[in-house]
Amino acid sequence: MAKVLLHLEGLALFGVAVAVYAQQGFSWWMFALLLLAPDLAMLGYLISVPTGSVVYNLLHTYALPLALAAIGYGAGWLLGLQLALIWLAHIGMDRSVGYGLKYPTHFKDTHLARV
Repeated sequence: MAKVLLHLEGLALFGVAVAVYAQQGFSWWMFALLLLAPDLAMLGYLISVPTGSVVYNLLHTYALPLALAAIGYGAGWLLGLQLALIWLAHIGMDRSVGYGLKYPTHFKDTHLARV
């Protein structure tokens, strides 16, 4: 049951991020272009599995894009808000299909399941 709730939580985050993105009238080509950008963090695995997991997790945790969204919204910096919403949509999309934060043991070991 907990696993299902975590997947639904990811789907909800994706839906809210996309809805707010649409409400703001941001560019859909920019959304499509950058949606998978956080996965560039996988390049950290070229160094080592532990390094890769740290880099990947930094770009796949809610804290950084939420901070960027708060700064973007609070300062009227629309580009920051736009990037944060794309980033949050990416994380939500990943979580909804079972990709979670990585353990330093293997790329396939995540907090949601072994993928």
